[in-house]
Amino acid sequence: MTTIAKTDKYFEAVGRRKTAVARVRMFPGAKSGYEVNGKSLETYFPTREMQANVTDPITNAKPAEKFNITIKVVGGGISAQSEAARHGIARALLLYDIQLRGKVKKLGYLKRDARAKERRKFGLKKARKSPQWSKR
Repeated sequence: MTTIAKTDKYFEAVGRRKTAVARVRMFPGAKSGYEVNGKSLETYFPTREMQANVTDPITNAKPAEKFNITIKVVGGGISAQSEAARHGIARALLLYDIQLRGKVKKLGYLKRDARAKERRKFGLKKARKSPQWSKR
């Protein structure tokens, strides 16, 4: 928990997926809303599936307060960015209330999905694809 000014406190966490990194700040308050890289959630993530990815931790954990959430996302593709934001929001919820850990962990939102693209090896065309082999 960090502070901006005397009264304006927020909960900050980082979420990651592939090469996408999301920095999430949750401001407790009367109104709830999402802002991603200065745009609204619906503008930044066009599909309902990606919007649901971002909003799931809050809707399923049902915290006591409403939050105004700002997300700064860099790297990766748009789908990985939505999952990174979900990971960050889930982590920030724990900073707000550790009692929510059971719900959020059961849903699998705290787990860092470590799957990423494998590096290319020398002598091969891709990570595992080898050049065509000819006997003669």
